Amino acid sequence: MENDLQLSQHISKRFNQELEAVRNQVLKMGGLVEQQVSDGLIALLDADEALATKVIETDTQVNKMEVEIDETCTEILARRQPAASDLRLMVSIIKTITDLERIGDEAEKLGRNAIKLSDEEPSSRQFMELRHLGDSVKKMLNRALNAYARMDVDEALDIIQSDQHINQEFDNISRLLVLKMMEDPREIKAALRISWCARALERIGDHAKNICEYIVYLVKGKDVRHTSLDAIKEQIKS
Repeated sequence: MENDLQLSQHISKRFNQELEAVRNQVLKMGGLVEQQVSDGLIALLDADEALATKVIETDTQVNKMEVEIDETCTEILARRQPAASDLRLMVSIIKTITDLERIGDEAEKLGRNAIKLSDEEPSSRQFMELRHLGDSVKKMLNRALNAYARMDVDEALDIIQSDQHINQEFDNISRLLVLKMMEDPREIKAALRISWCARALERIGDHAKNICEYIVYLVKGKDVRHTSLDAIKEQIKS
């Protein structure tokens, strides 16, 4: 039997509308989280306390959306008892919103650390090495959400591979921060906070990768979590 996703026509037109509506809600939540991450990075790099506060407050809205979408999916599962690709859609949505909520949590960390770092001396806020990592992570998240909207497996696989680059950037920043703390103990407090922000960005990349794995599951019916990229491609071919 063909595993590829077939979100086509159902006997109930209302069921089609329900599935499309919940997908749109996921994308709306994704857009909110994407903006939260972008604002969190700007607040951090520009020492913008007002924007950082907005990022922190946005997390409540993200949490609320996760609960609402989860409740909608539970209701659809109970009433419609979907099977095959429709069931995969429900499962992938529930998993995706969990990762989106966790991305929101990581963005909130950026906001909270931005406020604390804004009080440091300028010499203690030389963390521009975060800018490139942040830009890479924002791009990865944007691509993941676009791939989810299009159910694009090829793009999802390319994004999964790009997570290796994010991990390398994080490792490089970690080494630089260790050297900074060894050279000047006065930098330890600020460097630790910057390290936590770098870890938050790296975790956002991990969650974006997870979303891409759900795309493969949704479209191809293959659970590729904790699987190497080569193994994923082999599973898809089989």
